[in-house]
Amino acid sequence: RPRPSLPAAVVGAGLGGSAVAYFLQQHFGPQVQLDVYEPSGVGGRLATVTVNKQQYESRGASIHALSLHMQDFVKILGLKHRREVAGKSAIFSGEHFVLEETDWYLLNLFRLWWHYGISFLRLQMWVEEVMEKFMRIYKYQAHGYAFSSLEELLRSLGGDAFVNMTQRSVAEALLEVGVTQRFVDDVIAAVLRSSYGQSVLVPAFAGAMSLAGAQGSTWAVEGGNKLVCSGLLKLTKANVIPARVTGISLHSSEGRALYQVHYEGSEGQGSAFYDMVVVTTPLHPSRSNFTFGNFEPPIADFPGAFQPSVTSVVHGYLNSSYFGFPDPKLFPFASILTTDTPDLFFNAMDNICPVNISAAFRRKQPQEAAVWRVLSQQPLDKQQLKTLFRSYYSVQVTEWQTYPRYDATKSLPPIVLHENLFYLSGVEWVASSMEMIVVAAKNVALLAHNRWHQDLEKIDQKDLMHKVKTEL
Repeated sequence: RPRPSLPAAVVGAGLGGSAVAYFLQQHFGPQVQLDVYEPSGVGGRLATVTVNKQQYESRGASIHALSLHMQDFVKILGLKHRREVAGKSAIFSGEHFVLEETDWYLLNLFRLWWHYGISFLRLQMWVEEVMEKFMRIYKYQAHGYAFSSLEELLRSLGGDAFVNMTQRSVAEALLEVGVTQRFVDDVIAAVLRSSYGQSVLVPAFAGAMSLAGAQGSTWAVEGGNKLVCSGLLKLTKANVIPARVTGISLHSSEGRALYQVHYEGSEGQGSAFYDMVVVTTPLHPSRSNFTFGNFEPPIADFPGAFQPSVTSVVHGYLNSSYFGFPDPKLFPFASILTTDTPDLFFNAMDNICPVNISAAFRRKQPQEAAVWRVLSQQPLDKQQLKTLFRSYYSVQVTEWQTYPRYDATKSLPPIVLHENLFYLSGVEWVASSMEMIVVAAKNVALLAHNRWHQDLEKIDQKDLMHKVKTEL
């Protein structure tokens, strides 16, 4: 068989890996032959757990309505949106609920205004302004433009203001636009604890993305969000290799870089050569023992740490008394967020629905045994489980180092590690969400394509909004 003109490797088969494989094939066409390395099953953090023969999302549960790439994937793959099952939310301080959602929209608005004045309107305007600028990325990408660094990408969307938003906290940014400290402490803190497991000191850009997800309408994929990953890899006919990549070494071939990928699988160690490699798994020392060989200058260590995060999926009877409802029948909430209180041992909990929802499905009544997902920083001990549940049938615990510790570093990781060696996961240091990862995957594929074909006009162009309007 003649050697394909562009053998390429993708390290990791989570959402980033499967999306970048799809976009590489879309841009390079049949010229690219893709090997995707994944030691522990396609989907990465988009994982499910089984309770009573039903599957439930353990993490990565909801997708924002404005996630245009994810919307496209669902259409291309013939998947469906999961039916929504309504449920009310509340914010708990450890002693009482500081804010409770009702069935009436106007009453909810009145309560927000009564407690916090016009802070929620100021928040909404701030988030909308950020999102409006962020949405420019879809136009740029549709016209084939790419960015060689995260700073350039942010600058093209919102100028230096967007880059600065990765350097200062969301609390600082919101107080500046007139949001009150009380609103930040009660509402913003609760949203960030449930999404990132961190405080209001997370950078403003990551905070804005998280708050956009909490405000806007969200959706999920019928059958589980991980179906997007397996579907994309199937569509690209990528060769998935069940092995862990241990390192990449550089060789040169006819003046072009050639990369040797070293891996370890059930059948022992091996290696293969590629013209292009995209790494979609974290390269930080705390998360990987990845080595780079023969690179001059050497590829530097990546600073920063990751936030420990624990998901406990509990099938049991909620202890509504702990939340001030002695009669469980009267407990009205499907989702509980928490304020940043030292005594609180969990970040959020919600009564979750299975990934397949039939037309006849109804949410369990509060006095019935239901499946709850509890997010915390440490595994829950027996006493803590007893505090939250009167009794339970099963507990399934997943420990992750899911999100960057946003207060740990101020520098953003590079996208280009070498000539045709790219790093995708660095985008999570800007903000971590499914759509951010897919936007980064599209950017890497476009960048790789433009560099390969020496189409430098399409990389890091200034004044892109004007150029795109002219092209239109």
